[in-house]
Amino acid sequence: MTSKSAFLDSAVAQYVQSAIAPEHHVLGELRAETSRYEQARMAIGPEQGRFMQLLAHAIGARRYLEIGVFTGSSSLAMALALPPDGYILACDISEEYTAVARRYWKAAGVEGKIDLRLGPALETLAKLDPQTQPPFDMSFIDADKENVVAYYERALELVRPGGLILVDNVLWGGAVADESDRDESTQALRAVTTAAAHDARVEASLLPICDGLLICWKKT
Repeated sequence: MTSKSAFLDSAVAQYVQSAIAPEHHVLGELRAETSRYEQARMAIGPEQGRFMQLLAHAIGARRYLEIGVFTGSSSLAMALALPPDGYILACDISEEYTAVARRYWKAAGVEGKIDLRLGPALETLAKLDPQTQPPFDMSFIDADKENVVAYYERALELVRPGGLILVDNVLWGGAVADESDRDESTQALRAVTTAAAHDARVEASLLPICDGLLICWKKT
């Protein structure tokens, strides 16, 4: 299994992945198929999936918002963690990649929990009225990086007090620490981390798990 972390020694990364109980077999099968895609590193690592499942259990999550699906590793992990009446709103623009996700959601018996909406995520989110619909308990942002601050702001409106907003890839392979790197995605990821760090509405922490995970707890 290839490590998703650019920051851990490969042997340590393999130990981290193998030390805890193995992931659901369908997740492993999905990971194997996803590895054949050129963009395979867009999928979360197994250690991150387990951590996100733990967070969902810790806050009693039932409603989960995912912005960026790819082949479905994160949505599948979360669907397996949510209770039988759990609900996932999953946003993506790719029919090709989400077709893979749909097959594995079905194989794991969780497709009934997942409401996939294809189209630009900001347009999908704009149609959600926080005044009339139940709030989400947890949101995961792993889509185009240029819009990550806008996704963060919208997620804050849609997640309940006491809920969590997670932002993936905030270390961007270490590029965020290179002040000379002015790439648009790199700057956007720096911006969302800075915004969360100074946002009175949340408490934030950045963990060097996989490619960096920003965790924001919405204050009550």
